[in-house]
Amino acid sequence: MRPAELDRVTVAEAVARYVELVRAKTLTGALAASTAELYARDVATLVELAGEQVVLDDLTGVDVDAILLAFARRPDGRSAGRSAGVPAAVSGAGQSASSQARFRRSVSALFKHAVLVGWVQVNPMTQSTVTAKERGGLRAERRALTREQAQGLVGAARALLEAPAQEAKRRDQRTGLRDAVIVLLLATVGPRVSELVRANVEDFFTNDGVRYWRIFGKGGRTRDVPLPGDVGRVLEAYLERGRARVDDKALLLSWRGRRLARGDVQAVIDRVQQGVAADQRRSVTPHGLRHTTATHLLADAVDMDAVRRVLGHSDLSTLGRYRDELPGELEVAMRTHPLLRSRPPS
Repeated sequence: MRPAELDRVTVAEAVARYVELVRAKTLTGALAASTAELYARDVATLVELAGEQVVLDDLTGVDVDAILLAFARRPDGRSAGRSAGVPAAVSGAGQSASSQARFRRSVSALFKHAVLVGWVQVNPMTQSTVTAKERGGLRAERRALTREQAQGLVGAARALLEAPAQEAKRRDQRTGLRDAVIVLLLATVGPRVSELVRANVEDFFTNDGVRYWRIFGKGGRTRDVPLPGDVGRVLEAYLERGRARVDDKALLLSWRGRRLARGDVQAVIDRVQQGVAADQRRSVTPHGLRHTTATHLLADAVDMDAVRRVLGHSDLSTLGRYRDELPGELEVAMRTHPLLRSRPPS
């Protein structure tokens, strides 16, 4: 059974408690001392890469991905023949594939324990896209949906508006409009899931006929993002007839009338995915939809600085992490080359 309340321990505190437990297992013979020390060393590295004072529950799947890839690039002192001053990524002196896989297993074991003892609400390893390949170590899998997959998901969300109008008898079955808002905001605006669940009704305003969302992001920064017309209309429908009439100021409410939790968003996406045709359906995380937004805006030649501002990044260099390759995009780019387009008549 999971504890009733979350224990918001820091990464350093969680690791210290976990290592104590792991070493205790060696006294009963449940774990070899050498294995326990490997676990201890790996999770100590996790503290170094994540930050001692970071709360364990605040780590997301993308944070775990960054930590895993940072470990993979760390110089391996056991590697021979490394040239002085040559970065590990260039010299090939990063961690071996077996060390990378072991580190991921160690981190995964820590988070499994964290779920059981109530240190985290949601295991971020379930949202991680970096996996250990048989050869080549840790690699990030594609996160962005293709255009067809994304359009299928958006279409399924829109279909929720056209569902039979009769009210469901149970309150927990009246979530269609809310689910549509969640998927459409994630797929078209690309907020962090934490930004989405923290949103309040008052954060949405209209200026010159355009609906805006004032997003409160990392580091206390805010950004005003205009919503696509269709998304604004779905939002209005949700606020008028889909949102429970309660005092809570949260935009997204559970069927009990409480602010939706971060861990509930994945279940909403999965539920909407059931309305997507099988040949267009692919599982995706909330952060994968953030990648989808960035990928398709950039592929459509939207100004890079505009995309940066939509996503809430402080500088353009960060966009590289959110831009995934799309099948056939190079062929499309060359086929529609700007220098070969017909000049408009003068």
